[in-house]
Parts: sequence; structure tokens; C-alpha cells
Amino acid sequence: MPETLAALRGELVKLRRVRGTFLALLLFAPVSLGIGALDGVSARSALDAHNPLLRADFTPEQTGLDGIQYGQLALIVFAVLAVAGEYGSGLLRTSLLAVPDRGRLYLAKTVATALAALAVGAPVTVAGYLVTQCALGPHGAGLGAAGVPVALLGAACYLVLMSLFAAGLAAAARNAVVPLVVLLPMVLAGSHLLSLLGATRQLAHYLPDRAGAELLTVGSHDQLRGLLVLSAWTAAALALGLLRLRRWDG
Repeated sequence: MPETLAALRGELVKLRRVRGTFLALLLFAPVSLGIGALDGVSARSALDAHNPLLRADFTPEQTGLDGIQYGQLALIVFAVLAVAGEYGSGLLRTSLLAVPDRGRLYLAKTVATALAALAVGAPVTVAGYLVTQCALGPHGAGLGAAGVPVALLGAACYLVLMSLFAAGLAAAARNAVVPLVVLLPMVLAGSHLLSLLGATRQLAHYLPDRAGAELLTVGSHDQLRGLLVLSAWTAAALALGLLRLRRWDG
């Protein structure tokens, strides 16, 4: 246990010292808060003007969580860089000299990634919700509105699991390019587009981001299913990443 904690401390220090990785982590806040504010202002204008183009399924509660759907891109980049960066730079050899047990090193990296994602993701999710409600003005809802506390908790879980999923893919690919090319388009539009097509609609519900989105959907009855599906994807990615690390020979 002392060796594992020492390895974890070392990985946390690396996250702060590697500029690109740390910057990606910090970008989650302004992106999420900025989009949340814009969503709130836009929705308020539409509501005040009784604009018929406003989404039929609009609710202030759900709008307060939409910002992190885009902000999560920064966390995905962060998680990929946190794991894959050492492969590209050659620093993985140095890390293995300090922590020869590859399983322990991998555990330290993934736990550090999860802790960082949680430390940033949880408060920013709540702040983003509040910013959106403030922007909505009289149309806003409170933190205690029905389904909101559960969705906020689910959003924090979603962000951590997606970060770990990205970290696992990065370890499996041993570089940053492949996981980013796969994950960013998928999260931005890929899964959503698949859910609109009849032939792939059911399949899309079992993709990691699409299933996980149920966790941050206010009033969803499929949150448990979403949690299980996303957890399964994450566990598989992490297991593959560990296998690839154990077989890495530099």
C-alpha cells in the first residue's frame, strides 16, 4: 500500500507539471460554464418571445446540464494525454524505473486521472447548472427541483467513467491520436446520428457516451442501465489498456 500511494502521489504531481495535460483539465470549466450560460440566455430569449422554434422537450433543469456534454471533450483530451503522453515522449521507461510493477503504475495513473476528473467535474457540473439557471432568470429552476440532485450525481459519475474509458483506450493504443480520433467525433455527433437511423437506433443506446448520457438526464428511468453499460465499456477499456502495458517492451 505505501508503494501504491507513493506511485499515486507521483502521478498526481505529473498531472500538474505537464502543461498540455493540465491545460486540458482546466479547460473543462470555461467550456462547460460558457456553453451553460449561452444556453440559458438563448432559451430565456426564446421563452420571453414565445418562440415556436424552442425545443418541444425543453426544461430548465435539463438545459442546466447540457453544457458538460461539450465540456467533457476537454476531460477526454486530458485523460488521453495523461496516459498516452509518456508513450510518445519516452518517459514511460523512467516511470517504470521508479515503479517497476506495471500493474501498480497503471493503477496509479488511472486513479490519478479519475480523482482529477472528479475534483474538477463535480463542482463545475453544479456551477454550470446554477449559471444556466441564473441566465434563464424567471424561467430557471433550483438545485432541489425534481430529479436534479440525482442527475448532478450521475453527471459526476459519467465524467469520471468517460475519463477512465478514454484513459483505457489511450493505454491500449499507446498513443493519443487513435483514441482522440475515435472519441471526439463519437461524443460530438457520431452516437447521436446513429440513434436517429432506424437500422442503428438500438445499437446506439449501447455506445458508451449514449448510454452514459442517461446518468445526467433529469427524470430518466434508464439511469441504472446507462451506468452498467458505461461501466462495462470502461472496465473493458481499462483491462485492455493494462494488458497492452504489461506487453509493452519499449
